[in-house]
Amino acid sequence: MKYNYLIITLLLLTHVAWGQERSQNEYQTVFGNKKNISHGGYGALTIGTSSIGGSQAVFTGIKGGWLIDHRLTIGIAGTGFVNNIHIDLEPGSVNSGLSGGYGGLLIEPILAPFSPVHLSFPVIIGAGGIAYIDRYYWENGNYDPWVMDADAFFVVEPGVEVELNIVRFLRLAVGVSYRYTSEILMDNAAKDVLHGLSGGLSLKFGKF
Repeated sequence: MKYNYLIITLLLLTHVAWGQERSQNEYQTVFGNKKNISHGGYGALTIGTSSIGGSQAVFTGIKGGWLIDHRLTIGIAGTGFVNNIHIDLEPGSVNSGLSGGYGGLLIEPILAPFSPVHLSFPVIIGAGGIAYIDRYYWENGNYDPWVMDADAFFVVEPGVEVELNIVRFLRLAVGVSYRYTSEILMDNAAKDVLHGLSGGLSLKFGKF
């Protein structure tokens, strides 16, 4: 349900973004306006959360690319994930979970880019790998990972983000996405274990 409310909010903001974009394409930010540029690019740090195999997972990654005419980014993106995270486990205990990552081509159309609040629609098309790992914990708090099974997969992940122009070189984006993957063939995971909604945020640095 929490993702449903977020999706409704994103759709409502579409109207706001259209209304705020000026006819002369003047670039606007939260802390003042400056002249627009024709092309640019950015790099971003991302963090998010999703459910994988019935357990909450953390996603971290990077992405970036060439921004064409303010309205389309073409670049690359990479994401790593881990689920079933536990801390302060007893020495000698074993914790099992899924870990992996994926990346590939990033295509990101942007709606009303000159408004201080606007929408973008990132799509990642690529491949990745996933592993089922047992972690044996020692007395010093460290652990040894043992890969029990692993597989590779193809992924397509479309999403929608609300972007806020903080200053000329910085944007904050909050959004949701949905992962579609090829079948995962592992004994300890469902074939569609990576399918599902993710929510997260990005900090984008660059020339917009």
